[in-house]
Amino acid sequence: MAYNFYVNLAYLLGAVGFVWGLRLLSSPDSARRGNFIAGLGMGLSIIAALFAPMEGAANNYGWIVGAMAVGAIVGYLAAKKVKMTAMPQMVSIFNGLGGACAVVLAGVELYLFYHGKRMLDTGGLVIILLTLLIGAVAFTGSMLAYAKLEGLVDDRKVTFRGHNIVNNIMLLVTVGLGVWLCVEGKESGTTLPIVVGILALIYGFSFVAPIGGADMPVVISLLNSFSGLSAAAAGLIYGNNLMLVGGILVGASGTILTVLMCNAMNRSLLNVLIGGFGTSGTSAAKATGDQVVKEVTMNDAAIQLYYSQSAMIVPGYGLAVAQAQKVCKEIDDLLEANGVDVKYAIHPVAGRMPGHMNVLLAEADVPYPKLLDLEDANSALPNTDIVVIVGANDVVNPAAEDDPGSPIYGMPVLKVWEAKNVIVLKRSMRSGYAGIENPLFFHDRTRMLFGDAKDTLTKLVAEIKTL
Repeated sequence: MAYNFYVNLAYLLGAVGFVWGLRLLSSPDSARRGNFIAGLGMGLSIIAALFAPMEGAANNYGWIVGAMAVGAIVGYLAAKKVKMTAMPQMVSIFNGLGGACAVVLAGVELYLFYHGKRMLDTGGLVIILLTLLIGAVAFTGSMLAYAKLEGLVDDRKVTFRGHNIVNNIMLLVTVGLGVWLCVEGKESGTTLPIVVGILALIYGFSFVAPIGGADMPVVISLLNSFSGLSAAAAGLIYGNNLMLVGGILVGASGTILTVLMCNAMNRSLLNVLIGGFGTSGTSAAKATGDQVVKEVTMNDAAIQLYYSQSAMIVPGYGLAVAQAQKVCKEIDDLLEANGVDVKYAIHPVAGRMPGHMNVLLAEADVPYPKLLDLEDANSALPNTDIVVIVGANDVVNPAAEDDPGSPIYGMPVLKVWEAKNVIVLKRSMRSGYAGIENPLFFHDRTRMLFGDAKDTLTKLVAEIKTL
């Protein structure tokens, strides 16, 4: 009994660590501390689980410690080597591994059940099947999301006409077979759970296949919630309150974030999942022959920035690809030293995962108060002398405001065209991840500065220093 008291107390402290850490993660200023506190909570919980009394448990501490050591080494090396541009891919892999763990746990429990080593009623089978289904979708779905983000998969080669209809049929068949398994129990035979597992794995892949690159932030957030739900279901299997609490926290926070991301794009979750947005490469806003791109010289850009009263930087995925955040901060410092008020406009879905731009700028030691969210940035833009867009595209597209035929019409965007001057840093005139034309590039107030973001910003730093 004393053992149980201390184990449950450790679980309680671990849960407090999770909640406290999650609260601190809501701000880039405190995110590192929040991550550390949540990690302490997890460490305490793992130690408590190792000492928790379990009837009939074998002495398998060697296997447990060995697996933890391998996981810790792999995780540490991966975290040290991963580039900031590849952070979304790493998050996708971690989501997938969480789902894979749930699949393995469900598989082991089903094996024990069918071989008479574990007794399960209908409710227990339902929980195990939910763990299997949710974990499988999180696993293969996250792996495909990783492959898409890494550029290993061409969207057009993994989708076909009527793909969503096939997905719905596959889901109904998988759930139907799962219900049959729960009703029949052992009488259903050992083949049925294998079929259900394989179908769930295929469905996870097929579920993500038609979702385009522009919706990857939403997909990552949704799959993160799936991995949390699978962990919660596994907690129900073993009666582990800490797994249940942790899974619910991840599932709930991931779901809330998914809804917020959808609201940021003015679209429903259903539309994201079945719309295939970002895969077609078509646009309702095509450039006409009389539209002319106006370029700006490096010297003129430096002068405009240095002698302005206020400037706003809009970071996008191009900033991450070029790893130009630290050079961007150097420009910020030079302008601030000359009395220029510099702010950063952060769109909720900029980058390839939620908070991607915040993480990049935090790495460059940009103070959090300088980061403006969508609403605050749009309020400040009409009074801003100059806006510098570094690698952003779809989140600054005016077609979302004035072109009903555009796929992104109605999506809240940063209204950069309301500023007095706009400079866009891009490699070329290629469309963004949504595959649509951006009329901003032809706007009267816009000037283009072509080249690699890091190289261009470095040259801009040199020009500013000569003034």
